[in-house]
Amino acid sequence: MKVKGSAVATIPLFIKEKFGEEGYQKWINALPPDTRTTYDNKILPTSWYPLKQVLLEPTKKLCEIFYGGGMKGAWESGKFSAEQGLKGVYKMFIKLGSVHFLIKKASTILPTYFDPSHIDIIELGEKKAILHITKFEEADPAIDNRIGGWIEKALEISGCKNINVSIRKSLAKGDPVTELHLTWE
Repeated sequence: MKVKGSAVATIPLFIKEKFGEEGYQKWINALPPDTRTTYDNKILPTSWYPLKQVLLEPTKKLCEIFYGGGMKGAWESGKFSAEQGLKGVYKMFIKLGSVHFLIKKASTILPTYFDPSHIDIIELGEKKAILHITKFEEADPAIDNRIGGWIEKALEISGCKNINVSIRKSLAKGDPVTELHLTWE
């Protein structure tokens, strides 16, 4: 499975902003040599990289080092990734569009970052939605949380308040889908 460089490039930025250069050095030195080599070189936003090596394992390592192994680090890095990815024209586009428009674009947004992947909108109400990720070959709770955090921040950028994104089922835990419940005001 592959991940787009634009998602990968946000991890070191997140760590440097949140934990400084010392934290970054601690994290980068804890990565396997082949992963470290990828991060030592320029991450190209439009290139594809192996998901496990450059996103999954580094995200797990950041959770281990800075969050006591909890998934909060994956969630927070997902939010940071949305903030970085939805800048400029994209941010204005999301702010001007409706939250329903944003959610309806989920089926085209997820495959932009993860290949192969697929997401369906199961329910879309006035202030809630249910999404099912039905295809994600290297599913993992760290990736689920990263996606959940990304969605939370995207909803926030679109103007939503009192956002709640919860993961009710997970392909990583043997469920037939990863189910995300979204509510907002």
